[in-house]
Amino acid sequence: MKRMKIFSPVILCLAISMNLSAQQTPSEQLVVPLSSPGKPYTLKVHLVTGSIEVTSYEGKDIIIDVTSDDDGEKQSLTTREGMNRISTSGGYEVTARELDNVVTVQSGNPMKAVNLDMKIPQNVKLNLGTVNNGSIIVDNITGELEVKNVNDMIRLTNISGSVVANTINGDVTVTFKSVDPASPMAFSTLNGDVDVTFPADTKANLKLKSDNGDIFSDFEVEINKTTPKIDKTEDKGMYKIKKDDWVSGKINGGGPEIMMKNMHGDIYVKRASK
Repeated sequence: MKRMKIFSPVILCLAISMNLSAQQTPSEQLVVPLSSPGKPYTLKVHLVTGSIEVTSYEGKDIIIDVTSDDDGEKQSLTTREGMNRISTSGGYEVTARELDNVVTVQSGNPMKAVNLDMKIPQNVKLNLGTVNNGSIIVDNITGELEVKNVNDMIRLTNISGSVVANTINGDVTVTFKSVDPASPMAFSTLNGDVDVTFPADTKANLKLKSDNGDIFSDFEVEINKTTPKIDKTEDKGMYKIKKDDWVSGKINGGGPEIMMKNMHGDIYVKRASK
């Protein structure tokens, strides 16, 4: 019979001090053991409002430090129509569930900003997402990463494995220590730069497109010089012509597809120094 360990609903409500002096934002901590420590596992973290930061460490558990930007509201009491404000919105809720080495982390109130600083073991399938008021930062992780943001940047450094990363408003910056030689990858944003550094011996088929920017690389790219595809269509008096403006090419003889795309910004395909 499968065992399910539920670490929540863990409601982390910070006490509201009536001491009006400025203080450092406090944090609370969740420690989530894995059912099978040392084996591959999956970690899913999804926020509506807040930031996510992940780094590796030598331990076996997942450690989550939680803070809230709303703690900045603990300032001097204000008055309204002769009445003093005696409360602030400093409470929040974070839930972590673990089942058979799959851990899911969520916030309870989508309008409440929480920031998660996580330390995790290696060999992970990592799925991260946030929407408002927060960046996603990951460092020194080995595994398979899928990262989505909407209104801020994504920065992944010292990654070993594969990455799919997408945001709408912000830069996507990724630095690899090593890549999975069999996995396709994709990096995209609407408004921002896509800047990815690969090991010098990376083999890949590149598919690149920047609608209103430039594309740069210090790899020797074997560009596919075939004629761009042009589609002409007619439908009920509507005439359309579409020219494919993707740039395709190979590095180090080719390999799995690596796609990079943006609309407003530049694309950088960088080669790490040996």
